[in-house]
Amino acid sequence: MTENGEILKVNDLHAGFFTRRGVVKAVNGINFTLMRGECLCLVGESGCGKTVTALSVLRLIESPPGRITGGQVLYKGLDLVNCPIGRLRQIRGKEIGMVFQDAQSAFNPVFTVGNQITEQIGLQLKLGRHDAYQKALTMLTEMGIPAGERVMESYPHQLSGGMKQRAMIAMGLSCDPPVLIADEPTTAIDVTIKAQILQLLTELKQTRQMSMLFITHDLGVVSEIGDRAVIVYGGRNVETGTVADIIDDPKHPYTVGLLSCLPDLTGSSGRLKSIPGTTPDPINLPHGCTFHPRCPHAMPICKKEVPQPRQLSADRIVSCHLYGENDAG
Repeated sequence: MTENGEILKVNDLHAGFFTRRGVVKAVNGINFTLMRGECLCLVGESGCGKTVTALSVLRLIESPPGRITGGQVLYKGLDLVNCPIGRLRQIRGKEIGMVFQDAQSAFNPVFTVGNQITEQIGLQLKLGRHDAYQKALTMLTEMGIPAGERVMESYPHQLSGGMKQRAMIAMGLSCDPPVLIADEPTTAIDVTIKAQILQLLTELKQTRQMSMLFITHDLGVVSEIGDRAVIVYGGRNVETGTVADIIDDPKHPYTVGLLSCLPDLTGSSGRLKSIPGTTPDPINLPHGCTFHPRCPHAMPICKKEVPQPRQLSADRIVSCHLYGENDAG
């Protein structure tokens, strides 16, 4: 993986929303590196900062009230946080594609789906209207949409939730970007189409050496599509490693909790487990480790000091006071 080099690197990224109640600290110093040709999964509960992180990469958080307050997002060495907006617009769609979680909100309701996909292809790839239309139609077919012409002429409100989501994925892939950010792309899709989409994304990653930043709360999807995973809690990455290592041998108590919530298909474990408590209020985050109010292994130091990342192995980083600087886990 490392021999291909990094294509996207996020360093100490901070982002928040400035409201009358206070600052919603959505992203609080997250770090990760996306390598060429890999699928990196951001994993965590709703409200942990995954989506805001993804939007911050392309400076798409709504401002006001949203604002990136610190850190870097390096794409091929270019800092997207501080680069000119004109250059950023050239990168959006063509070099870094985006599949939004809520397709209903992402599509413009007053234009047809085909018009919106074709416009992006025409602008970014400099194609004529006919060629752009044919490419858009091909992408819809690859997404498993049999009546592509009808969908192209439809307005977003005329399509089902699953159909809109598939059209959104087609739009994100329409310019053949080397990097794709997919924010819960299979949420509103039935099981059969979900499997098709995951298979397609896997094939694209392999054939085009496309890099994916895949955001999900579904560890089943992570095990199927991911190469590495970043576990996110309270706007910070608490554990990073290969998908196999994290699923087979989780280190951080939060990761252990997430895995323990999965149903046991053998039916021998009784009732489903859950992580006690709730996700922290992003306006009033706990001092020290943000997970300590819910952690079964919390110690006095956890309430006072933010744990620093510990390199447990070449591909494993954990931020937890349970591990010393040279602890191999």
